[in-house]
Amino acid sequence: MERRKDCSDIVESIERSGASQVKLAVSDIDGILRGKFIHRDKFLSAVRDGFGFCEVVFGWDCGDVCYDNVNYTGWHNGYPDALARIDLSTHRNIPWESGVDFFLCDFEDNNGKPLSIAPRQVLKRVVDQLRDAGYIAKAGFEYEWFNFRETPQSLAEKQFMNPEPITPGMFGYSILRSGLNHAFFKALMEQLEAFNVPLEGLHTETGPGTYEAAICPAESVEAADRAILFKSGVKQIAYAHGMIATFMARWNASLPGCGGHIHHSLVDAKTGQPCFFNPKRPKEMTPALRHFLAGQMHCLPDFLPLYAPTINSYKRLVEGYWAPTTVTWGLDNRTVCYRVIMGSAKSARIECRVPGADINPYLALAALLASGLYGLENKLELPEPVSGNAYTQNAPKLSKNLSEATQRFAQSELARKLLGEEFVEHFVSTRVWEWRQFEHAVTDWELKRYFELV
Repeated sequence: MERRKDCSDIVESIERSGASQVKLAVSDIDGILRGKFIHRDKFLSAVRDGFGFCEVVFGWDCGDVCYDNVNYTGWHNGYPDALARIDLSTHRNIPWESGVDFFLCDFEDNNGKPLSIAPRQVLKRVVDQLRDAGYIAKAGFEYEWFNFRETPQSLAEKQFMNPEPITPGMFGYSILRSGLNHAFFKALMEQLEAFNVPLEGLHTETGPGTYEAAICPAESVEAADRAILFKSGVKQIAYAHGMIATFMARWNASLPGCGGHIHHSLVDAKTGQPCFFNPKRPKEMTPALRHFLAGQMHCLPDFLPLYAPTINSYKRLVEGYWAPTTVTWGLDNRTVCYRVIMGSAKSARIECRVPGADINPYLALAALLASGLYGLENKLELPEPVSGNAYTQNAPKLSKNLSEATQRFAQSELARKLLGEEFVEHFVSTRVWEWRQFEHAVTDWELKRYFELV
């Protein structure tokens, strides 16, 4: 589904519409949209000259607590404005906000170049490298999430304990459960479509109040745009139905976690032909597929924080809960990190099953494509595929927690080469901060275990 319009037509339509305001947003380092409403006149000026957006969006964490360990911005420089540019090609109307015009934006540095630490620009830089090598990547994100009959106020009053799911029990692919919340289900399908975030499918997953959605694939940057807007859209549609949606990687120790799987493939930039499918040998992996996947497996241990960016991410990556724990691949195997789907010219692809629903989609996809390109350029070869249960295989283990994964990422020359020195330094600082906040926390597990007995 392509939705691109001529940029001048977009500006003219907003001028003619009489709308008094436009909504703009950027992605912070955690993949959370930060935005503002601006007056139409300010928008028309910003289209030409850009506009100021406070650098603090890269200087604080997901709870708006300012980092004390990042170089880009902070108390040392007074949190000035950075120059943001509106990407007119991202134009959408927000159906749940009476059709308000909406755009995503990109940042520039003081030299007028794309800001090296901004997630959307990190992905764009990798996409440009891929195109220079003769390839275009397509991707489709697949998210799982839990829905609760709560409001932000009620959840805060409960201190986030015992939220009420919209349906009870474990009932994946349930026609009954989806019908029970038909208005919400229908709104997700229709309003996300109207928001130009079309879904291939939507169904219940195994878990109380759990849904899974597959977003229609698109070229890389558009695919990641759809992914980040999907999460924001789902949350707002849920609010309108008296619900809260969570995309935590794993919110409950007794339930499966929430995946943020990424399906992706390559086409030849000149011919448009798929690189992962050979019609003469449809059951064999092409050299491009082998090398691309080999690069992803080679880089995965170093790049893990981009797929598992939070403390909670690693509570999902445990055996027996539909998430991988070892660096493995297989043909149509859901216990491995990389599931290869041979399919047809249209459907041949790789599904990366490592990411949880808590990813920043720009950074996760940038990591996948950069590592795949590394495999192509160096003609890396694959180990043997896993047949059967990957949890029982003798394969390299993924890091156990965010601290361990971040230390490896920080020491990786490969990460700095493929993703950029400035980005790696900034991202590492934010993950070190995140781990420090966790180290200082006293959890309910500790209270229950030690309060009376020790």
